[in-house]
Amino acid sequence: MGNLLSSLPKTIHASLILAIILFLGLFFDNGGFEFDRTFWSWLARFIHVIVAIMWIGLLWYFNFVQIPNMAKIPDEQKPAIGKVIAPAALFYFRWAALLTIISGLILATLNGYVHEAMTLGIGTGGGKNTAIGIGMWLGLYMAFNVWFIIWPNQKRALGIVSCEPEVKAKSARTAMLFSRTNTLLSLPMLLSMVAAQNLY
Repeated sequence: MGNLLSSLPKTIHASLILAIILFLGLFFDNGGFEFDRTFWSWLARFIHVIVAIMWIGLLWYFNFVQIPNMAKIPDEQKPAIGKVIAPAALFYFRWAALLTIISGLILATLNGYVHEAMTLGIGTGGGKNTAIGIGMWLGLYMAFNVWFIIWPNQKRALGIVSCEPEVKAKSARTAMLFSRTNTLLSLPMLLSMVAAQNLY
């Protein structure tokens, strides 16, 4: 077991195998089910939740752990964060954001509410469509921030892209402020998503 848990790829593969075994157990215990729109909607939601956890989890890691503690790290140790940990975290952060958006749009399309949600339920009675629409628009805005503001500024701040020291400092602040903006919007986004599923 120690050999399995010592390797992240082995742990993830084992988790996936356990999930498949659980899925098959639920499938056969239930007498099977059709691989219809309901199934594909469930699969899209499952993927959506997984990648959203990765995205928001890393957003909160940056804002609750990394940013507040950078000042406490001795200068000689900071390159480990800037050259190793932050670039790796930003890789998963930005791709999880993109996959969250894609899987969410696929889910909304499969469930037949993508247009109503994107128009915030205007003309369709609001309620659920308004709630999920608000969540979707907030998610789109946050993902835009990740790809087009946070990531380009982080590349300069981390030295991935060369620039003058004053540009580097300004880029670090811009990335932090937009990361905080996404943190500010994360709870309203999640509230809207959960409200759409449970309050209507």
